[in-house]
Amino acid sequence: MALPPRVVDTSAWIEWLAGGALGKKLGKQFPDKLRCIVPTIVQLELSKWLLREVGEEQADQVIAYTQKCVVVPLDTAIALLAADLHREYKLAIADAIVYATARQQSAELLTCDVHFEGLTGVALFAKTA
Repeated sequence: MALPPRVVDTSAWIEWLAGGALGKKLGKQFPDKLRCIVPTIVQLELSKWLLREVGEEQADQVIAYTQKCVVVPLDTAIALLAADLHREYKLAIADAIVYATARQQSAELLTCDVHFEGLTGVALFAKTA
């Protein structure tokens, strides 16, 4: 059974790459490349984290993988929707852009970020303490 198109949030990428128990669970939730939507803001956040945590070579490999997915750049329509979502749900700007991208693409958002809890179209795999 194919998974629906999904925007994969930075938090989900990081958990998956870290390879812990939650990451293994998330791996089963990742869509194939044709259904995996990657906002450019996620590439920015992921690159920043990867360079800090694992180095340039692995960062380049992961970003190259994301480029084989459906990359959605920030455009005016997404920016304006993100501004509305930021105001309505009190989301941080980057989170609002990610959520706006999912909404604009009619995709589900796969995340570990509890800031998205209760929002429509979100598959939340929250970290447990």
